This record gives sequence, C-alpha cells and structure tokens, in this order.
Amino acid sequence: MRSPRPVLVALAAVIAACASTPPTSTPDGVGSTASAASAQPVRLTLVGLNDLHGHVEPGRTVLKDGQVVEEGGAATLAAYVARLRADNPGGVLLVDGGDLFQGTLPSNLTEGAIVVDVYNHLGVTAAAIGNHEFDYGPVGPGTMAKGPGEDSLGALKARVAQARFPLLSANLREAATGQRPAWMGNDGTALVTVKGVKVGLLGLTTESTPEATNPVNVASLRFLPLAPAALEAARSLRARGAEVVIVVAHAGGKCPDVTNPRDTSRCDRGDSEILDMLDGLPPGMVDAVVAGHTHQALGVFYGGVPVIETSGMARSLGVVELYVDPAGRRVLPERTRLQASIPLCAKVDTASGTCDGRKLKEQAEVKLVQATFLGAPVVPDAQVEQLLAPALKTARETQLHPLGISAAAPLTRGYAQESALGNLLADALRDAARADVAVMNPGGLRADLSAGPLTFGQLYEVLPFDNTVAVLQLSGAELRRLLELAHATDRGAVFPVSGLELTLANCPGPQRLQRATLAGGGALEPGKTYRVALPDFLARGGDGLAPLIRTLPPERVDLTPVRGMDLRDTVIAYGKARGGVLPVPPVGRVRYTGVAACPGAVR
Repeated sequence: MRSPRPVLVALAAVIAACASTPPTSTPDGVGSTASAASAQPVRLTLVGLNDLHGHVEPGRTVLKDGQVVEEGGAATLAAYVARLRADNPGGVLLVDGGDLFQGTLPSNLTEGAIVVDVYNHLGVTAAAIGNHEFDYGPVGPGTMAKGPGEDSLGALKARVAQARFPLLSANLREAATGQRPAWMGNDGTALVTVKGVKVGLLGLTTESTPEATNPVNVASLRFLPLAPAALEAARSLRARGAEVVIVVAHAGGKCPDVTNPRDTSRCDRGDSEILDMLDGLPPGMVDAVVAGHTHQALGVFYGGVPVIETSGMARSLGVVELYVDPAGRRVLPERTRLQASIPLCAKVDTASGTCDGRKLKEQAEVKLVQATFLGAPVVPDAQVEQLLAPALKTARETQLHPLGISAAAPLTRGYAQESALGNLLADALRDAARADVAVMNPGGLRADLSAGPLTFGQLYEVLPFDNTVAVLQLSGAELRRLLELAHATDRGAVFPVSGLELTLANCPGPQRLQRATLAGGGALEPGKTYRVALPDFLARGGDGLAPLIRTLPPERVDLTPVRGMDLRDTVIAYGKARGGVLPVPPVGRVRYTGVAACPGAVR
C-alpha cells in the first residue's frame, strides 16, 4: 500500500531524521530528564493551506473504467492534519494564506459559514484575509450594499465573529481614519505559545485587492504596501516577546522548480509579491512564510526564509519544520526543512501512488487502494463529513437543477491564452447587451464546461461569482485604452473579446497590446462611440481598469444589470436562443507578435 506520492515517504524520513535525538528524548522532544529536555531543540510543525475557495468537498474525476478518484476535501484534509499532530503532539500550527471563501455552492450559499465551521473543527491557528473574503458584500443574497442600512462588509464581519481563530491583515486600514478596522478584533497579528515557544503570526493581504474583488465592497478600506506593514508588525511581535515570527500572507509567488528549495534562480519576479515583501525586510525579522493568492506550488528558502504555497482548492498542504534553540530562543535555520505541496489523498493508485485525476485519466489501468501518511492509513474524518452534510445536501439539490441547454462539445478555459469558453462568454455578453463589442475577464472563469446537457451546478463551477452584465459607452480611443490596461500586467492574462481582434506581444508588460481592430479588421475610430458589454466587476474598475473608469462621466457607465441578468443567465439565454445548444466558438481572435521567448521568462 503506497502513500499519495513518493515525496511523502521522503517527508516522513525527513521528519524522522530531524526529530531523532538521544535515547532520553521522547517523540515530542521532551526528554526523560529536565536537563535533557532543555538541551534539545523544540520542533514546531508549521502546516500551511491557502486558496481553499470553499472546496470542502473533494474534487472528483471519472476514469476510463468508470472508477471515481477523489482529491482533497475537508474530511481528508482533517485526516492529514491529525497525522501531523500525532507525529508532533502539541507542536503543530495550522494556518491559512487566505481566500477561504468564494468558488463553490456550499461556500457561497452559506456566505462562507460552512468553511469557518470546518476550520473551527480543525483548530486552525490563524488565517490571512484574502481578496475574495470581501466578495459576499452585505449579509444576504446581494453582493453589494444597495442602501444606507446595508454594510458592504457585513458577510465578512459575520465570519470574523463566527471564527474561533483570528483573521489577520496587518496592512489593512480604514480609508477615512487610517486606523485598523475595529471589526477585525486584532491589529493584524496574533501571539500564541506552542511547546513553550512564543510564536508571533502576522497576516497580510495583497495590495491588488481592490482590483481582485468588487471595488465597491472595499471602497472604505486601504491596503498598504506589504513590506512596511510586515516590518512594523514583526517588530511589534518581537517587542511583545515573540521568539518566532511567521507571516501568513494572501500574496504569493511563482518558483516552478520545487525539487531544489535552495535554488531561487527560476523564480518569476514579475509575479512574486511575497518575495518582493521579503526583500524589504531586514534579515532575521521573520522565520517562515505561508503564502497564497497565486495558486502556485511554492517551496523555497528565499534569503534563508522558508516560503511555502500550494495550488489551493484543498488538494494539498505544505509543511515547514522549524527547530528552536532552547537556550537562544531562536530558530536554528540549518535544521529547517520544508515540503512544498503534499497531495491530500484518501485513496491512491497502487502503481503510481497518486490520486491526481488528470494523470490517472491517461493510465490504461488504475487500482485504487487506501493511502497512508506518516506510517498510518488515511481515514477521512467522519465528524467533518457529518458537519458538512446539511450544506452539501442543500447545494446538491441546487446543483442538479437542469438548465435546458447543452454544450455541443467540451469548452475549456484559458487564462494566459485565448479559449473557446472565454470566446463563448464574450459572445454571450455582447448578445445580451446588443453591444458592438464585449470584453470578459479571464479570472472570472473558474472551471471548464463539459459536453452534453448542463445543470446549474456545472455552470456555477464555471461562473461562481455573481457578476452582472454592465455597459460602457466608450470612444474608440477609450476602448483601446481599456484593452491596454487589461493586458498591461505582468500576469500574462488574455482577455476574451467579442467583435474585436487583438494582436499582443508574446511577453507580458505595459506595452503588450500591439493592435486592436473590429472583427474582420475594421479600424477602431478614435472619435466614434462604441457600446461595450462587460461584467460589472470590470465596469467598476476591477482587474486594473480603474484608471480609465474613473475618467468616465456617470452617464456613460451603466451598472444596471442588462435585462436583470448575471453572467450565468446570459449563457443560459444565449444557449436557448440557439436551439438549446451552446456553440463552440473558434479561436483566432487573438494573435501574437514578437520574440518566441520572453526575457527572464520561466520555461
């Protein structure tokens, strides 16, 4: 019987090796005599999660032979955490790098309450506040406050009150006063004692939050630069007696090679907000970082500081083993070990040792057996399953509702490239608003769409955000500016368009948009007004469009939902208007020019 991946065997060996002490020591590092105990370093196990996005259920993949393989989920996560706690009793800190909510029906129907229930059960130590924590707006079905009696932060405040762990953001301030929000109940930090060691935790929230959630919901807040806020918070923690300082940040990085954690040469510095933060701190100020936001498996020692991040969705966790000198009361960096991304599997294929559905779909034969972790079988937590049952029942009833439309073929999404699914959404937006052109944000598409009859649940997985259809009246010059801003980031996003053709430079950057024309090659006339359909998230300035949106007079920004529809409604209407079948738009609206490989690009 094999563990989820060979790396788990390596992790078990590392933990065993790092925990090995003279015969007088017991597994938790407490010796048989006081003098022996005081001589041994104290082992702390930092367990990191990030970007759960409401994925309390495991991801499921149907294999060629009809078997269903599962990845992750809250009950299996609980089993792994229990094994780590058994391996280091009293020495585990379980933290989350943010974006706990938003993305699944069980989470969204409860405005994140089911996630907090699970985290309370797991005994989470602390979590960072992520940008999507602000998505739900006021308590209730609306995602934005519509009157003076509604609080645009109401749903998040309810989750803060519900949580038995602190939600942290040391760089969050009230815009009006510059003070920390009282509703957080903390100053962005927490101080806990673990095995006699005082551990300080400080949270951070990405500075891009106003562009990565509904800007209206965070209009009363400011997100300060990360490094100065982290430095202030770390100094405060040290002054209050913290012997170890850990950053829990909804800000991440991209270092694709996790095989050698000491090699940072391939880290993408254009998409590594957390590494930029560490560059701004004096050496020794923080001892470890649990990151998030970029959904990248990350496990590096950056400037000697261990940094971990997973791809999210509760499919893996990261571990950092820290050893604290009992005399000097400081971390011993030479003893620190990390594991970037441990897959969470209840069952694995006996031959490959994985539960990764994408890999197993390609195998001719799959034999699933119970997974093991740290020398014991993985048994999903029955209490968590019972805790989830009511929310999952409600969600399932909603998910199974038929939509009366089908997809003619599978429609896949793309973030850094044009996709059929993106083109379909842009076409549906344009059709619903009877617009000249349409623009869709690629980050709004969160799953692929399978072929065949569609249910609400399937479409919801693709479009979990409750964005509506908005319309801008833009001159040709303003439309080009909008497209420039959309493609100006270092993230390499390619925005789906309808009624337009784009030529982009291969390399991301401020000058990426090379050419924009109407479909068929017609020129955009600078002085002509075009009716532009787009999600209200973009029309409110999201994804970097604020510099343009702020210049437009109110009469040219119509945020009233077109025909009262959200994006899911537009897809349904688009399919029904075409005989109940969603077409598969061909790609070719986006072309590229320039060098084949970008300078400094990770290959």
